[in-house]
Amino acid sequence: MQLARSRAFVGLLAPLLKKHFGDQPAFDPDNLHRLWTRVKRGFIRVDADEVTYPAHVILRYDIERALVEGDIEPDDIPALWDEKMQSLLGLDTRGNYRDGCLQDVHWTEGAFGYFPSYTLGAMYAAQWFAAMRRATPDLDAGIAAGDLKPVFAWMGAHIWSQASLLETPELVRRASGEALNPQYFRNHLETRYYG
Repeated sequence: MQLARSRAFVGLLAPLLKKHFGDQPAFDPDNLHRLWTRVKRGFIRVDADEVTYPAHVILRYDIERALVEGDIEPDDIPALWDEKMQSLLGLDTRGNYRDGCLQDVHWTEGAFGYFPSYTLGAMYAAQWFAAMRRATPDLDAGIAAGDLKPVFAWMGAHIWSQASLLETPELVRRASGEALNPQYFRNHLETRYYG
């Protein structure tokens, strides 16, 4: 989301799409950027945009937590799902289990507590990309020109070479200079979607 949906990368990608698939309005950089940064509420988590995706994660986490703590029973999940889908996304899932509480395989496979890792990943990425931009002020211009080496070099030095050696909080702190800070994700969303 940080790199591949950035305006700089889309500008780099558009000519390649035109070269291989022909010149068509769909491959105009502005059109691609609008397409890849479109925000639209939806029922399905895996189809969600990066703005509404955290709402899907919060919904699931709240239900998981209540279930694990014994505050609800499995039979309560459909109604609670609909209540949370209404409050977080304004969508009605009553009687629609396929697009509602049964849409993910996580719970049927017994994978509880996993959903927050998706939004945590987005938060880490935003914080690390901000650190990359501080280290390389012309990063976006380089990306637009097709130079992705600074991105991969920074990730290699600060994340990939360290990830198996450090616990996540320490990795975040060393890579970015501070503990996980959700403000970076918020700043990313505000900059991308509000300009």
